[in-house]
Amino acid sequence: MQGLPSFIPTAQKTAYLQQLLAVGFDVLDFGSFVSPKAIPQLRDTAEVLAGLDLDRTRTRLLAIVANQRGAEAAASHPEISFLGFPLSLSETFQRRNTNQTIAEALADVAVLHELCERRGKTLVVYLSMGFGNPYGDAYSPALVVDFAGQLATLGVRLVALSDTVGVSTPALITSLFTELLPAFPQIGFGAHLHTTPTAWLEKVQAAYQVGCRRFDSALGGIGGCPMAADTLTGNLATENLVAFLAAQGEELGLDMAALAQARLLAAEVLSPAVC
Repeated sequence: MQGLPSFIPTAQKTAYLQQLLAVGFDVLDFGSFVSPKAIPQLRDTAEVLAGLDLDRTRTRLLAIVANQRGAEAAASHPEISFLGFPLSLSETFQRRNTNQTIAEALADVAVLHELCERRGKTLVVYLSMGFGNPYGDAYSPALVVDFAGQLATLGVRLVALSDTVGVSTPALITSLFTELLPAFPQIGFGAHLHTTPTAWLEKVQAAYQVGCRRFDSALGGIGGCPMAADTLTGNLATENLVAFLAAQGEELGLDMAALAQARLLAAEVLSPAVC
């Protein structure tokens, strides 16, 4: 929702997220405790959270934070299990996204991890621009491995390689996960892929075939990162991912009728906000 120009009323957000909770996903990224000036669409995250009924779902909630203040706010809610923090391999994007240097962001990661440990939460670090960047900043697979090593030293246990602007290739996805998974067995690595409708399959296949089992997605592939570029590269579509995993014989345990209803609701709630 974060990149959509028209504000979605709180009640509509809550109803849509409640329907997603009925599907039975592992984790739902439901909102952000960030500056309302930076992401005005998500300024009502606390109100949305208060309106959710979590009694009949197995799904755990994740909130994105961009600094220590946001992390403290998110951690004060017992309903939230995961705090997500974007750490970029690109100095330009780190400044653009969280108004920090990479060094400052890494220092925040250490503080946020300690906060999560204290408050019974789990920190998820998104390695933004994990497959390259459009700014001319240095990038290499070795840099990704170096960042992963620093996160492992800090004790971070969940890391999502994020293709923020959709520049990954199957070959690069394969090589990165092939190196990272055995090198850091204490970290659960996931794929946060932004992609075009025609390129998603080869990217998901590449990650899956080398052992990745954590994928982020959004219904209809709507969304993207508004801080990354002037135009959004969409998310991996949930319906495509579910179909792919089912074809691999994965037992997802999802309520498919609830998923179909969520797709209808997504078209109703999110499509008007795109305009």
